[in-house]
Order: sequence, then structure tokens, then C-alpha cells
Amino acid sequence: MGQMLDARRPKSILRVVQQLGYLQLDPTAAVARTEHLVLWSRLGNTYRPADLARLTYVKRSLFEHRAFIYPATDYPVLRAAMGEYLAGEDGWRRRIREWVEVNNVFHTYVLAELEARGPLRSRQLDDRAVVAAWPSSGWNDGRNVGQMLEFMSARGEIAISAREGNDRLWDLAQRVHRIDQPVLTAEAAARVRAERRLSALGIARPEATLRSFGTWASVGGVGVPVEVEGVKGTWVVDPKLLRRRFEGRTAILSPFDRLVHDRRRLLDLFGFDYVLEMYVPPAKRRWGYYVLPILQGDRFVGRADVKADRDKSVLRVPALHMEPKTGSAEVAAAKGELQELATWLGLDKVVVEKLIKP
Repeated sequence: MGQMLDARRPKSILRVVQQLGYLQLDPTAAVARTEHLVLWSRLGNTYRPADLARLTYVKRSLFEHRAFIYPATDYPVLRAAMGEYLAGEDGWRRRIREWVEVNNVFHTYVLAELEARGPLRSRQLDDRAVVAAWPSSGWNDGRNVGQMLEFMSARGEIAISAREGNDRLWDLAQRVHRIDQPVLTAEAAARVRAERRLSALGIARPEATLRSFGTWASVGGVGVPVEVEGVKGTWVVDPKLLRRRFEGRTAILSPFDRLVHDRRRLLDLFGFDYVLEMYVPPAKRRWGYYVLPILQGDRFVGRADVKADRDKSVLRVPALHMEPKTGSAEVAAAKGELQELATWLGLDKVVVEKLIKP
């Protein structure tokens, strides 16, 4: 229920994001981008991706920060994490802090350009890293402008004002957010983050490390301790959910959905061993490239390898893998939800090429 996957669907995008805490952004679109799949799985076929962009960049009921979308009302909580972004003496933080400090002229130039010219793409800014290029063995090696923007955003100095396609437009934070809101203390923010994490998950291990509001932390200190039948260890549950009656439905989830993100929790609570094989060589894949978990009520009944063939207006399912102890009713429900997905995508039909039953 904390994940809003019960029979009574929520009514708005904003309500979903407020309950889940955030949406992860990911460009992979074998079917649709993950932020849209997460919202579709909750809202159904009434959801329109353009509405998410409108709420984020026009109405500003939501905001984008470091590849996640948050409710605007949670900005004070996130600001507390921004203030701590470069605190500490671990090697990674010290390395960033030193790089920004020695390139102070570059940093000042970025602020001045945004102040004078308004929202800008990264390519509209010059590389003024006069002291040292950002060293990396990965994709961002030497991409000084992009790295400076990311670091300044993480510290709350600048923010993403809008998007034009995949291009982000950067501006001063005070022109994007209401920065006059009170800043929470570190202790108060930590408490809010723990409560929000548990509210979204419903149930969690007290020591489980989870991402929320730009940080990784546990849900320790909040919730009601409970025992889960057949599962070792102690759990905590959101007390609000203990008073609600659960009625399930069938739902197809994004591979990046928070319900399946913690693989240990997923296995402990649902007995579902899920692996995302996008980065596995094709010859070594067991399930497929972009496999969507299928939830029915309170159990996972299958997983579908799915690809949207827009040229032929077909939702292709190279393999629909059903879980043990499933039968014709579960297969029919899974196929029905795949048809709903195809309809939402504007595709004419679903083609299940192979049905695999244990």
C-alpha cells in the first residue's frame, strides 16, 4: 500500500510523487522511460508524460535534482542534504572540494553568466578550468563544465530550470526554488527522511540503507517493530498502514521501480529473485534485455521481456516468464496488463512470442 499499487489507484501525479518520495530519471526507453512507467503503473492509462513535465518545469509543483524528481514541498528537506554534500574528509568529497576551490574563477564565471543571461545549457558556457581538468577514467573525463554544474547543483547554488529534449537548462537556485523557506536542521531533516522512506516502502529492515533526498541512510528510529512470518530478523512498519485494508490488482513495474530496487528485501518478502540483465552480454541472459516484473496482489507472478516496436505498432514480448504455482488466471491477468501497456503506448497489439511456465 505504501507503494500505491493496491486496487484503489491514486488520482494525481503529485500525490504519487509525494507518497513515493521521488521518481528516478533514466533515459532507457525500450518501452518508456522509467519515470513514466512508474507513474503509469500507479495511475493507469490516464497518465500523460507531458503532464509530468508541466508540473516540474512550468507549475513547479515538482523539481528535478541530480536525476531524480521531488515534490517542491520537500525542497527544505533536500536543502539540508545539499549543505552537507561536501562535508567530511573522505577522499571523494575532499577531491571535489579541492577541485572546486582551485577553480574558483571558473565557479564565479558560471554564477555570473547565469545571473546575466538566465537559463543556459552546459554547452553555452565556456570551460574556464584554468588550474586542473577534472580527472576521471569514466564518461565525464575532462568534461569540466558538466562537472562544475553538477557540483554546484549538488550544493544548492544552481538548479535545473527546464528541459528542451534531453538538454537541461541551468539557472540560479533562487530563480527556480523558493529559497526563503526555513532550512531544517540536520537532525530534523534526517528524521523526515526516515519517515518518508518508511512511508513509501511500508515495511523495511531498520538497518537497511536506502536512498532518499540525495542521501543514503536507514529507517532506524521510526516505525513499529514487527516480525514477518517465515522471514528471519526484525522489521519496522509504517503504523498508518496497519489500519488500512489491502485489496490488490495486477501491475507491471519498471525495472527501476523502488519496490524491486532492494533485491534482498524483494527476495525476503516476496520470494522473487529479480535481476536486471541490460548490461549482461546477450548470450548470458536468462530473462532478457528489459524485463518488467509483474505483480498480482501481494505476490509476483511473472516477468516479461518487453520491447516497443513503434514502427510496426506492436508491443513485442520475446518471453513471458511465469513464476511457480501460477496458472491460467495469472497468465490471463499478465497478458491483460500487457495489453493495457500497449494501449497507453499507442500501439495496436501485443505479440507474446514465447510463454514460459515452470
